[in-house]
Amino acid sequence: MAEKSSIQGVLDLDPWLEPFSHHLVQRQNQLQEWKSQLEESEGSLTKFASSYQTYGVHADWNNKSITVVEYIPDVKSVSIVGDFNNWNPEAHQLKPVNNFGLWKTTLESVDGKFAIEHDSRYKISMVLPSGERIYRLDPWVKRATYNKDTNLYDGRFWNPPHTYTFKNKRPVPESGIRVYEAHVGISTPNPEVGTYKNFTHKVLPIIHKLGYNTVQLMAIMEHAYYASFGYQVTSFFAASSRFGTPEDLKELIDTAHGLGIRVLLDVVHSHSSKNVDDGLNMFNGTDHYLFHGGPKGNHDLWDSRLFNYSNHETLRFLLSNLKFYLDVYQFDGFRFDGVTSMLYKHHGLSFGFSGDYNEYFNPEWVDNDAIIYMMLAHSMMEEYGTSGLKFTSIAEDVSGMPTLCVPISKGGIGYDYRLSMAIPDMWIKILKHLSDEQWDLGNIVHTLTNRRHGEKCISYCESHDQALVGDKSIAFWLMDKEMYTNMSTLTENTPVIDRGIALHKIIRLLTFSLGGEGYLNFEGNEFGHPEWLDFPRVGNNESYHYARRQFNLIEDDLLRYKFLFEFDAAMQHLDEKYEILQSAQAYVSLKHEGDKVLVFERNGLLFIFNLHPTNSYPDFKVGVETPGVYKIVLNSDDKQFGGHGRISNVDAEGNDLQFFTHNERWNDRSNALFTYIPSRTALVLQIKEKI
Repeated sequence: MAEKSSIQGVLDLDPWLEPFSHHLVQRQNQLQEWKSQLEESEGSLTKFASSYQTYGVHADWNNKSITVVEYIPDVKSVSIVGDFNNWNPEAHQLKPVNNFGLWKTTLESVDGKFAIEHDSRYKISMVLPSGERIYRLDPWVKRATYNKDTNLYDGRFWNPPHTYTFKNKRPVPESGIRVYEAHVGISTPNPEVGTYKNFTHKVLPIIHKLGYNTVQLMAIMEHAYYASFGYQVTSFFAASSRFGTPEDLKELIDTAHGLGIRVLLDVVHSHSSKNVDDGLNMFNGTDHYLFHGGPKGNHDLWDSRLFNYSNHETLRFLLSNLKFYLDVYQFDGFRFDGVTSMLYKHHGLSFGFSGDYNEYFNPEWVDNDAIIYMMLAHSMMEEYGTSGLKFTSIAEDVSGMPTLCVPISKGGIGYDYRLSMAIPDMWIKILKHLSDEQWDLGNIVHTLTNRRHGEKCISYCESHDQALVGDKSIAFWLMDKEMYTNMSTLTENTPVIDRGIALHKIIRLLTFSLGGEGYLNFEGNEFGHPEWLDFPRVGNNESYHYARRQFNLIEDDLLRYKFLFEFDAAMQHLDEKYEILQSAQAYVSLKHEGDKVLVFERNGLLFIFNLHPTNSYPDFKVGVETPGVYKIVLNSDDKQFGGHGRISNVDAEGNDLQFFTHNERWNDRSNALFTYIPSRTALVLQIKEKI
């Protein structure tokens, strides 16, 4: 049994958790009970999570036999059917292995060849207690392809004679994570579905040039409905075939590793598609196969099914799903979607989190089974990581659940980061409702810095949510229709465009430098992509016109998009050099609402923001702790970033422009220096020489 000492780490971080320590100890006990149970029944947690190696349909290249193992309770008989046996359900029947729903058969070789041809179609057929025969996709199928004749997805036996061989080692994770959120299908300027190959050869070089060290791939797990953005998964072990083959995806990840870029999978274990014929729903004719039965198993807002995390076989399926992607595709970790929905029985619907700790530990509200699943998942990744690997996990949680991003060994749930979801909401509200003069610096700083001590966050100005049709990206809120007429350098730099470019840079640098221990950007937003995102659907006549990212815009030297692209790259490389994100939280020394000037220090860098729309300030005095001579290392008003060049980084002789500190206490800092701050400009200074 776990003792209170097992959670001392989280109590040291947050003494206010003391009244809820029995809940935290109980979690540790439940985790240990599950691990002990799995040790006894499966050999270990890692072996349990390796079930993908035996469950499903597997080929033995030594004797050309095929073994089929399926967990299917509550049925009278099971068989495998497909092109190989003319879909005859009597030809290859599985036999029961035990009384708990496990079935198995072996298909011997035929004339020295596999009985099932590579990439041929197959399904699992079952006879229900009622006598009805049903046909379903294998839950463990590794490839599924669209059939235009049936408008359904077909399961395929993926067994290529030659598989992709990885050439590059996984990059060692950096403390400061810079995430490029991407969707393979839209990663092309053409009105079509992009491919793994296209992403590998055309998009990865762009990400590398920008300086991001992590790619987060969305919509990889197979989903029948393209417009779901990949969040209505139908086949959990199948990489989406609309982008290419499994081997193509392996090449993409391997190429990223060769560039020093880690790759995270946007994994959806919070819910599943309601599809029956080509999904998990009603797989064995019941509503409780891997899911909760009845209303508890439905998410009405998402129109999807909810997993039963207390079920042994559900845990086998989900944990194996994680390890499958770590093993077979060599992903470097996961962004877990819908964590708030998983954490609470009310799924966060119509619930306003106030920060009262009772909201996080009330057993009537909290889904403890889901929390134990998350802890098992992180325990598995930690066990796997003993071989020298380190996997990264990010939680999409809006509730602020305490201990979510604390290691299990300290009493936490185990995630590395949570997404700071309040930040993009703040920026959209500001741009939508306030004039520039009404921007509240105090509120901006509070929102950017309001995070739990000792739990790392990833900040972002906007993600894919803001890019979707019906919403607007920050660039669109700032520049709107003029993005179509005045982004050429041959046209007038109108007040709207001038303001938009300036604030786009300031908003991103503020969020980047003050908002967390990691940073995320959705593809295209770094250069102010001019269009929203709308997948082909009946409502737009199945058009792909807006289901794309126009990377060609940054290649045109006559367009102003290049300025925003170059600034984003400079921002990423600034962190690469000065390690901003992995450092302690910034010290904010000035929030002047009248002047609209914000000053803070982080990891030896001095950040100065002038958000005033018209006022520039010569010889503005700012406080700084360390005395010395400072120089500019990033200047948003630089002409290479579309600025006016009102302050230069160098003097007339081409040497670094120098800023000398004075031994004068200012704004609670030990020293002060003077600088010119143009309107709507951000400066980053670094000490050149200590005094």
